Parts: sequence; C-alpha cells; structure tokens
Amino acid sequence: MTSTKFGVGVIGTGMAAKPHALALKSLEDRVTVRGVYSRTEEKRAAFCAEYGFAEAESIDALADDPEVKAVIVITPPNQRTELVERFATAGKHILMEKPVERTSEAARAIVQTCETAGVELGIVFQHRFRQASQVLAKLVASGDLGAIGLARANVPWWRDQSYYDEPGRGTYARDGGGVLISQAIHTLDLMLSIAGPVSDVQAVAGTTPFHRMEAEDFVAGGMRFESGAMGSVMATVAAFPGEAESITLDCEKGSAHLRSGTLTVQWRDGRAETFGESAGGTGGGADPMAFPFDWHRDLILDFADAVEAGRAPSVTGREALKVHDLIDALVTSSREGRAITIRNGD
Repeated sequence: MTSTKFGVGVIGTGMAAKPHALALKSLEDRVTVRGVYSRTEEKRAAFCAEYGFAEAESIDALADDPEVKAVIVITPPNQRTELVERFATAGKHILMEKPVERTSEAARAIVQTCETAGVELGIVFQHRFRQASQVLAKLVASGDLGAIGLARANVPWWRDQSYYDEPGRGTYARDGGGVLISQAIHTLDLMLSIAGPVSDVQAVAGTTPFHRMEAEDFVAGGMRFESGAMGSVMATVAAFPGEAESITLDCEKGSAHLRSGTLTVQWRDGRAETFGESAGGTGGGADPMAFPFDWHRDLILDFADAVEAGRAPSVTGREALKVHDLIDALVTSSREGRAITIRNGD
C-alpha cells in the first residue's frame, strides 16, 4: 500500500544531522523517513536507533525506492556531486545542507544537474525561517522602513581548536574554505535575501593565532550593494566565547537590528518594537549545534509542500549561488589586495 506521507531518505549522520532528525520526528504526521544511509555502519545504526528511523543499506536502495520522493543530503561538501547526480537521475528531489559545493563552479554544475533532470534543489539556509528574519524581510519588502542606506553583518563566533582537529575541517579539499563558507554563509545569505545583491567588495581575510587550520578564520570587508547602499561584514570563529550573529539595516525611516532570533526596530519617529524569540542558542559558541530545530522543521515542511504543489522551494540551489559568489569575491579581494566586482546572474 502506497503511503500518503511525503517519503524522504536521509544521507549523512554527522553533527549537522541532529536538527534534521529532531525536525523529521516532529513532522511524523506529514513526512516519513524511508531510510537513513551513512558509509559508517556503526554510526548509521546508532543514529537510527536513537531517532527510530529505518536504516538504508545503500544509496541505490533509496534511489530505487518509489516511495522516496526526496532525499536530504547532510554530507560534507566534497561528497555532494556524485550523490546529486545519482538521485537527480533517479527523479528524486534534493534538499541539501549548505554550501552547495566547495566552489562556485562546482555549485553551478550541481544546480544545472538538477534543473536538467527536472528535480527541485533546496538548500538548508534555516536562518530565513526564523520569525524575526521573516518580519524584517516583510518590513523591507513593503517599504515600511524605507530605502536601505547601510547594511552591517557581524558574525563574532568561536570554535575551539578541537573543532578543527577533525580531519578535513577548515580545509579547501573537504569544506571549500573556513569561516565564510562554513559558518558566516548563513548570515550572508540572509542579508542578501533581505537587502539585495552586492555589486562590489573589498576585504581582508586570514587565520588568527588561535587556530591551526588551512583556511581563514577571520574576514572583514566593505561592500557596495546594487541598490546603492553601502555595507560591511565581519566574520570570525576566533571571538571567544562567541556571541550571536547580527544584521543591522540603517534605513530611511528607522534602523533594524536582527540579533540571532530577535529583531529590534528603532523608528525615526521615536517608536521601538521588538519581534521574535527573546532567548535561545545560536551555534556561535563552543557547541556548534546549540540552537533550536524549529527552523529546520519549517524549512523541511516548506520543501515538502513545494514539491507536492509543483513549485520551487523558498531557498533554491540557484538562489544559493548568490552567496557563493559573494564569498568568492571576499576571498579573492583579500588574496589579490583589490576591490572585486560581482557579476550577479552570470
């Protein structure tokens, strides 16, 4: 008998899988996990036992299951391309952890693979699903705040050296880079989704004495948006003990400060408003997974609804290319010591 629930497969059982598992458990009346696959049999068995999911013996078992409508890919970036090709060819829609791939070129190839196969590709940028983020997006889109003059993104996070002692962490071969592509990518994506595309950047990036790693653990830069607004970004995982990330938009009618899940708006007429959660983890400190799973739940539900309705999910693979291009520009600017123009849409 065919299930009426939305059937998914899960690939990967590492650290980032926990909020997905909790979200899927909370969606059991709507989504069913047909199987979980991990290359390490012991980890797979332990993960499935903890959350009550069925094990999948192979990638092919999920790809060939007619009741699997989509797969959630939670592997490191260097394992994405082959998986996407296999599942897209099998007609499975794909919801994938950020980043799309390690480089913008590889990310574009993945997006093209899914578009050619006619399957949806969604990317896990869960910060867009915070209540406060959605309120700010509506305030900007409606024009209530007026035009943006200045946008400031700040990610003062902390990771202990033990985090980078795991083989491959913070390397270009596995992760594609450091703080930008692995941590700050969430805040940068959210900023772009609200403030619009960036046209030019100039930045400095490097590794502080606090970490032994190949890629950068600090970046700071100036930005010019296509709208004419100016901006700045600071991102690091060397700011002990770690603070919540924030986006501040200084606009014609007021300033909006989004700090983690809380939005404060200071209107120029003297009013002040606060929206969103008053407390909660951000993942900015020593525990990278110290945050609620609610945002993942809403994102997974949006993806399932989109697939069944025949529409694109809220965060598509093509949309995610914008933040990849911004990250590339910041890194290139630091390496070459010059301003970089971003050719958005290419």
